[in-house]
Amino acid sequence: VDRLGGLDVLVNNAGVWGPKGAIDEVDWAEWARAVEINLMGSVLAARFALPYLRRSERGKVVQLSGGGATSPMPRLSAYAASKAAVVRFAETLAGEVADDGIDVNAVAPGAVNTRMLDELLDAGPALLGDAQYAKALRQRDDGGTPPEKGALLAVYLGSRKSDGITGRLLSAVWDPWEELEGRSSTLDGSDIYTLRRIVPSERGHDWGERS
Repeated sequence: VDRLGGLDVLVNNAGVWGPKGAIDEVDWAEWARAVEINLMGSVLAARFALPYLRRSERGKVVQLSGGGATSPMPRLSAYAASKAAVVRFAETLAGEVADDGIDVNAVAPGAVNTRMLDELLDAGPALLGDAQYAKALRQRDDGGTPPEKGALLAVYLGSRKSDGITGRLLSAVWDPWEELEGRSSTLDGSDIYTLRRIVPSERGHDWGERS
């Protein structure tokens, strides 16, 4: 702020796996520390940045999410729980700062091959379980998602092209985010690109839901 005269965009791009293994066997302090880094780190950065973002012509917050936000990750519970929490935090913050002209969104960058993948491979199937370890091996062998995909989406969400798009979780790999410009009015008030609960009728079951 002192050097450049203000702050327009905050990107929360920090995270750790935390301990690997069954929840009743992992070190509790390490588990809590992972949640502190992934969730509280994001919240604290936002708290600090908001007064400056409010002075911007259009402030932006971009929260990096991950696979744990939308699907369970057995034996990586601290990571999964905290990443789901940061997405809900982003949705909630978006509602809080809507009148300030600040857009808040989360990014799922895809399975990028970083040091975090090396950490999983080093842990092995004894800690990860066979399924998670096999998934990590496939990601290593397939080459993973190019990191540029997530970076380009973060740049888009930090730009004026994304004005009015807020409270969303966007996948850098699967969502047509390049085509969202001008669709903020359609997204507004909808549950598109948000975390939500699926009810039986949405899967073709009539279980007598109350209207």
